[in-house]
Amino acid sequence: MKDLMALPNIGKVLAQKLIQAGIETPQDLAQQGSQAAFAAIKAQDPTACIQLLYSLEGAIENCPYQKLPADKKQVLKAYFKACAVLGT
Repeated sequence: MKDLMALPNIGKVLAQKLIQAGIETPQDLAQQGSQAAFAAIKAQDPTACIQLLYSLEGAIENCPYQKLPADKKQVLKAYFKACAVLGT
């Protein structure tokens, strides 16, 4: 868990959610990608929000989620909306 918490945007609660989703290391997260990791968490926690998705991407990109480029946020937002429409 400490390895995950060393990433930006990942605190204890999000690290626990990642581990419950089978993502145990920063390498696992990078390999899965933010969207797949988000889907795995959302399957267990239907209240997962877009900020969580941004946080995952920021962790992979090694930056605070607030500093993600606008075009990257647009792609993530479209994915999040698609998840909502599909009920996933």
